[in-house]
Amino acid sequence: MGGGRKSSLVVGLVLILLGAWFLVVQLVPGLQIWFSWPLIVVSVGVFLLLLGLLTGAPGLAVPACIVGGIGGLLYWQNATGNWESWSYMWTLIPGFVGVGVVLSGMLGRDGLQAMRGGGSLILISLVLFAIFGSFFGALGMVGDYWPVLLIALGLLMLGRSLFRSR
Repeated sequence: MGGGRKSSLVVGLVLILLGAWFLVVQLVPGLQIWFSWPLIVVSVGVFLLLLGLLTGAPGLAVPACIVGGIGGLLYWQNATGNWESWSYMWTLIPGFVGVGVVLSGMLGRDGLQAMRGGGSLILISLVLFAIFGSFFGALGMVGDYWPVLLIALGLLMLGRSLFRSR
């Protein structure tokens, strides 16, 4: 089966499932409690991942993880009402890219190289999350010592560039 035919099949199945879900929600209003608008964003991420899996395009794992991750953040913020957390939550987006790169490598051919690149993005994202979260007072784990994380990130990047050139 060709790639275009597979993608049409996947899109058709997803549209049928979405239509069935919305029909059930209309017929059984009690299910609407569990549904919120950020789940649409998460669903788009899941759709992209399934599309990549079924069409043999592992590179779609990267945008799928970005969209799904942002949808997860929006779901959490919508549930808690903590919208100001976006001031430091954006730092998780490079980590979503890293997860997508790792998944893409596992599904494709460049597994080890993808693990290194994706792992680096995840690490950088977590360090930035700790720095910005501490700077904006949301994460008390680092407190006044958040500049140490900035120094550590700089040393990590400097070390990687020095060892990569050799």
